[in-house]
Amino acid sequence: MIRKIKIIGCANALPNNKIKFGNQTRYRLSENQTILDLAEKAVQNALLDAELKISDIDCIIAGMATPLQAIPCNAALIHERVAFGTDIPAMDINTSCTSFISALDIAAYMTDSGKYHRILIVSGDTASAALNPDQRESFELFSDAVSAFIVSSCTEEKGVLFSTQKTWSEGAHDTEIRGGCGLMPSFMMTEENKTDYYFDMKGLRVLRLSAWRLPAFMRESLERAEITLDEIDIVIPHQASKALSFMMPKLKIPKEKYIDHVSEYGNMISASVPFILCNAIHKKHIRQSNTIMLIGTAAGLTANLMILKV
Repeated sequence: MIRKIKIIGCANALPNNKIKFGNQTRYRLSENQTILDLAEKAVQNALLDAELKISDIDCIIAGMATPLQAIPCNAALIHERVAFGTDIPAMDINTSCTSFISALDIAAYMTDSGKYHRILIVSGDTASAALNPDQRESFELFSDAVSAFIVSSCTEEKGVLFSTQKTWSEGAHDTEIRGGCGLMPSFMMTEENKTDYYFDMKGLRVLRLSAWRLPAFMRESLERAEITLDEIDIVIPHQASKALSFMMPKLKIPKEKYIDHVSEYGNMISASVPFILCNAIHKKHIRQSNTIMLIGTAAGLTANLMILKV
């Protein structure tokens, strides 16, 4: 049964600093910018796109992978920037790189039940804050970015047709930042263990586990959704790495069916899927009544898949 929800506005924000690694373009925050600055810009433009004011929003969800502070939650800090003086509820939903898909999934339950009517979802991360310059594979992969979406309840036949998530924790330590939180607090950092406070990715292991697990995940998901790839108009995958062009054929998704902007933007963590989705909407690559698939992997190893009627 469809969980009715529709996208009524979206916007993206990129930082000022543009970097080239060969033919790959990446975006990094400058010294006078924070991810909250980008979040505020994206939210204001998403409200303009939806022709709404912040007072029209009745819930704020931060679907983000990394904490801005230990406490409060990221959503409260975004609330302070865009909804100060209101009592709009704010919460975090975190499944790392696929946080937007998880947030949209939960938002669809909320709108379909009537609990909330207009929800603001904000996704984005400061990847550059923890990149290790000595680990070239990851240092040259990531961009800082924020994407904001406004979704609402609706009476039309639009919304989530199917969604699923799986986690295979044998990959839990293949993509991680070990230090900075409860198990290894920041005050424990020394010269000897400082690399534990950098992002650490074992790319080949992640790729092998994904290549093993995802094809069956894809087949099972389509069977459960009772839909074929031919019925999907466009696929928006997480822009995980340059290996996207390797993984999509493994999932039997033809090149003309999915969007690959890794060379232009890199991996934008939680912003990857919504950023590409918003671009596709604004460029009219996605049109009314299209059926789209959102799919991605995240640290964990977690995989999310959603089939959405827009």
